[in-house]
Amino acid sequence: MSMRTIASFLALFLALPPLSADAATHATAADSFIRMPEVRSFIDKMQEEHGFDRTELARDFASSRPIAAVIKAILPAQEPGVRSWTAYRARFVEARRIDMGLRFWDEYRTQLAAARASFGVPEEIIVAIIGIESIYGRNAGHFNTFAALATLAFDYPPPALTGTPPRAALFRDELEQLLLLARETHHDPLSYTGSYAGALGLPQFLPSSVRRYAVDADHSGRIDLAASPADAIASVANFLNLHGWQRDAPVVVAASVEGEAYTRLLDEGIMPQHTPAEMAALGVVSPGAPEQPAALIDLVTPQQPTEYRLGYRNFYVLTRYNRSSFYAMAVYDLAQALRTVRSE
Repeated sequence: MSMRTIASFLALFLALPPLSADAATHATAADSFIRMPEVRSFIDKMQEEHGFDRTELARDFASSRPIAAVIKAILPAQEPGVRSWTAYRARFVEARRIDMGLRFWDEYRTQLAAARASFGVPEEIIVAIIGIESIYGRNAGHFNTFAALATLAFDYPPPALTGTPPRAALFRDELEQLLLLARETHHDPLSYTGSYAGALGLPQFLPSSVRRYAVDADHSGRIDLAASPADAIASVANFLNLHGWQRDAPVVVAASVEGEAYTRLLDEGIMPQHTPAEMAALGVVSPGAPEQPAALIDLVTPQQPTEYRLGYRNFYVLTRYNRSSFYAMAVYDLAQALRTVRSE
């Protein structure tokens, strides 16, 4: 987009009064965001609540366009497959991630040990999360973060097209957090790159998580989750610690079930509430399980017997990183594979 075109959009933004909601239209690939009344309202909000310069924000939105590939990536599949624990696990607990994880662990063993000492999170858990999130930085995303978040914030398809409620409000919040992060760190807000959903760096933190949990572990004077593995390692550990990770406490143990009474435990979700002894009265069998509050976790694979686990507090903490029991279990299994191979 030429500077003349951007200037014309800025003039349009500054000259026109705010539009009503009835006048709202979605941008197209040929339009910049500045034509959208929701964007102009967002700019007003950022000025009123945080003191941003309207002209500078208008310039950034005028120079950015919706990214069709972002919408394509976030929409659910037209014919979604049946969720399968076996298939999900195989994507992450596999030879390449184990091999690369061992090399990452060896190269950054000092930083990983320091994170364990400071935050109580074992090295293998940190390595597993970074491996699942970005394959140790090799798949951290190439989308312009400002444009990706703006696309999801202001050009998200309506429910009639997706079949599910849009999450535009979430992404508007994250765009707000990105702008605050850029101002705090003296970065150009258009300089960030990451995933189609706005996640950044090796640990794939959203901007809000960068602001809340990221750590300058290498003492460089700035946090760089893309180029500093030390910062990424400590930030993952800090995230888990602040969400309640318990040092040297259990994460998950195997279980089996008998009868039908155990199903009420599944209905209660993944928050640890009952000890193994209490769950045994409902048909949950887990010999030798630590007598601490846990939740019953079911790992379903079509046409195969369902696997069951007892998830303790630390398992629940892993689901704060990604709200999925499949995700937390994959992290744990990859971590165990890394620990086992490393100790051989």
